[in-house]
Amino acid sequence: MTNSVQSIALEKLVAHPDNPNQQSGTTFGKLVRNIKRTGRYEPIMVRPHPQRGNCFQIINGEHRCKALAKLGYKTADCIVWDIDDEQVDILLASLNRLVGTDELGKKLELLKRLNKRMESGELSKLLPQTAKQIERLTNLKMPSMPAKTIAKCFSNPMVFFVNDAQQETIENALSLAQESRSEIVKMACAKTKAAKRAAALVHIAGDFLNYSRINPPSAD
Repeated sequence: MTNSVQSIALEKLVAHPDNPNQQSGTTFGKLVRNIKRTGRYEPIMVRPHPQRGNCFQIINGEHRCKALAKLGYKTADCIVWDIDDEQVDILLASLNRLVGTDELGKKLELLKRLNKRMESGELSKLLPQTAKQIERLTNLKMPSMPAKTIAKCFSNPMVFFVNDAQQETIENALSLAQESRSEIVKMACAKTKAAKRAAALVHIAGDFLNYSRINPPSAD
């Protein structure tokens, strides 16, 4: 296994047919703009192709490869790993999935610094957030409470993006959950719409966990 960075012709880089990671057109556009703006990108992880001589199979970086091609690049910086099929499968299943979560305070400071140099509309072309999300986050005030108090009572942000069909399904489920009589007391304590939706989401998750305990997945 070698960790040296090599410049390899794009025509020799072949996508892995079982790569589960997909990008929306919007996210891919942001990737293209980031590379175009900075000229920098994380080297693509590849291995010698198991069937095609003088070619390399992409383990991590298929979208970067496509972005470079779209921008007119002829070569890409790559790290070549000599690994077997089992190791590749593990990487395909784990890369892009083993990620952490943002610490809200640090995330807000980053966005505010960037927002001083670039307008929200321009930032949204490079960052995962939309212009409205950036504006809301940069205007968000962190509560002036002792650190111990914040750790106990400050809500944890959960950010994820869905398409129109997925959003409709989620909205319908949240509406039904908010009508559930078992959640009436919790809903009464939730003063804001966001708090009510959060309680509804927890209710849905709880029902799913209870169902999973009663009906464990088959070992087949």
